[in-house]
Amino acid sequence: MTSDKPVLVLLHGWGVNQGVWQSVAQQLEGQPEDQPEGKVQLLTPDLPGFGLCREYPQPYQLDAVVDILAAQIPAQSYVCGWSLGGLLAIALAHRYPHKVKQLGLIAASPCFLAQHNWPGMAETIMQQFARSLSENLPLTIERFLAIQAMGSSTARADIKVLKQAIMAYPMADANAVEGALQLLKADLRTEFAALTQPVSGFFGRLDSLVPVKVTDLLQQLQPQGRFSIAAHASHAPFISHQDEFMHWLRQWLSPAFN
Repeated sequence: MTSDKPVLVLLHGWGVNQGVWQSVAQQLEGQPEDQPEGKVQLLTPDLPGFGLCREYPQPYQLDAVVDILAAQIPAQSYVCGWSLGGLLAIALAHRYPHKVKQLGLIAASPCFLAQHNWPGMAETIMQQFARSLSENLPLTIERFLAIQAMGSSTARADIKVLKQAIMAYPMADANAVEGALQLLKADLRTEFAALTQPVSGFFGRLDSLVPVKVTDLLQQLQPQGRFSIAAHASHAPFISHQDEFMHWLRQWLSPAFN
């Protein structure tokens, strides 16, 4: 990246690609430079094996994926990850602290699987996805998109937007999709608590994959963190509640320009 503007990095979630940021990118492009979101240059890398990024590590391990992403991200970037992208953003901020000036999480958790002291996804759901991946990859992705929109008042429209956006790019490699699913078993709560960068987050109250109760626990791990909740959103709040999301993003970016 050649501009001297600060870099905003958006990392997509499991099963999709950089296409999910299409509407956000359009919003950013239309912003004047006297607004925080108009003063950044946007970088939306595909996760390894997804979209235009056809190369991926084998085995598909967290450290190797983070190394690949780190090579694409300039130092002192504003890194924001959605879902699995948020988990990777946490790992990136921990392993490469010079790369991440601020960390943003969108419907993301350092620990996606439910634990006895941590709300999250039941492991049986993840196992069901893993089994169905080998049988019908496109259908599995479509079911996952439906779960992401579940509970949202605009669920049908949200799913349509997601599908159209990701279909503009090549289908992910099946082995990468399976490998990335396994990354959701990671528990990065210790790493998250140790982060020294400013942390913020945007969550949906109706999210079935990252229960909203997680935000209270995130606050305990990062007492200085700022976590916002969209009352009627589910797992894709940046699509279903774009105005609220852009307001949050503007606030998240604004300290950099004061």
